Amino acid sequence: MMKSPRSAREPIQSIWKLGSLSVRQLTSRVIRGINEDDLLGRASQLAFNFILAIFPFMIFLLALFGIFASHRAALVQNFLSYVSVALPPAAFRLFSETVREIIQRTDGGKLTFAFVLALWFASGGMSSMMSTLNGVYRVHDSRSFLKYRGQALALTAAIPVLVLAALALVLIGGHTANFFADKSHMQSAMVTVRRIVEWVAVLFFLSLAFSLIYYFGPDLKEQRWYWITPGSVVGVLLWLAASGGFRTYLHFFNTYTDIYGSLTGVMILLIWFYVAGLAFLIGGEINAQIERAAGAHGHPEPKNPAQSQYHS
Repeated sequence: MMKSPRSAREPIQSIWKLGSLSVRQLTSRVIRGINEDDLLGRASQLAFNFILAIFPFMIFLLALFGIFASHRAALVQNFLSYVSVALPPAAFRLFSETVREIIQRTDGGKLTFAFVLALWFASGGMSSMMSTLNGVYRVHDSRSFLKYRGQALALTAAIPVLVLAALALVLIGGHTANFFADKSHMQSAMVTVRRIVEWVAVLFFLSLAFSLIYYFGPDLKEQRWYWITPGSVVGVLLWLAASGGFRTYLHFFNTYTDIYGSLTGVMILLIWFYVAGLAFLIGGEINAQIERAAGAHGHPEPKNPAQSQYHS
């Protein structure tokens, strides 16, 4: 029997060929989609929900760290070191102080008791991400409450697992690099290699986390899994670039302290969440535009508004 002319690799090729769009065409469609899908307003919605969800999420993450009791302090330290690179200093001080207060005031038993409750509250932020992705793909959500909330809980639980895997990889890589550095007497070279590998791993796990949410978040009838998508790569890079730009702006032109006083850390964290939410939504918009274009060319992942429930 002859195989279908559409090979299994064609869907992967289509998404990385941008659905037969040029970069200029895709950019134009994404810019238009930012306005049509109200991504700026939806990013505000995400930022508010992120503020509510972040510390329950941290309780959940710290409970996971507790599984590796002997390495918990190292995991927390590595996690905070990476967060410090992304967050502006005032927001990081607020974040790190709150995390340390959680650690000091809550012992292992209480963390375990709060595990399920924290997961539930943290999933509110994930529910908001799923809802905004429905808007990006222009679909109405037809999932039942139990299915919708169940997927939000599963995704919320998956992200800390990815964070833990990334940190464990960094921890193991650090010990391995130190071992070879001692044996080879090439400490400086091994430190450089270690840092490069660490950041590649962090970027991979971030992109994978974005891909998971892009896949399971919107209520789409036809889906194909991609480990890494153009939207997830651009979303992560845009988020990191915007975070760096925001840090630079605050370094040279910080007027937030004069305006907000003691609330400066909270306001900067809220703005940073807005930037992160907007980067996440732009990544989703990129994937949606590529998939619509691919659908127009007959590929098996057509997610056009006309074929969705948006107009039903």
